[in-house]
Amino acid sequence: MAQVYVGIGSNIERERHVLAALDELADAFGELAISTVFESEAVGFDGSPFYNLVAGFETALSVGELSRTLKAIEDRNGRCRQGPKFSGRTLDIDILTYDALSGPVDGVELPRAEILKNAFVLQPLAEIAPDTLHPEKGLSYAELWQAYDKTKQSLWPVDFVWRGEVISRAG
Repeated sequence: MAQVYVGIGSNIERERHVLAALDELADAFGELAISTVFESEAVGFDGSPFYNLVAGFETALSVGELSRTLKAIEDRNGRCRQGPKFSGRTLDIDILTYDALSGPVDGVELPRAEILKNAFVLQPLAEIAPDTLHPEKGLSYAELWQAYDKTKQSLWPVDFVWRGEVISRAG
């Protein structure tokens, strides 16, 4: 079984789509490690704020099979793949890491570059996997978050309940 971390984001009917993503991931993979849900401004385009979080789970699927499974979840939640790369979306689920794999695997670049670039990926990843080492940098996600320039992007925790459990509270 491989340990996987995925980034989840939505800025269209955010709560509905994040809930649907968590439901489908839990149904497919079992127990999830779930970070705080953060709200952040859109990056790379003018758009509504996003909800972002990271979920971790184990899978026996290959990287390619996992990628296809995640795309199918996005599609079932109305993901539009036409139009500009940076635009609003109902649901975005990205493989951040798959064990300690590095480089292109089944058409997926691992680890995902956004881990080091975006606070809305690194902060939740550092929260649920603080001691896990970045496959290329060799530093833990907690160390990477501590060194991250937190003035680059603003994000804030939001209240969020999934399956009757509070998984996130506003700061």
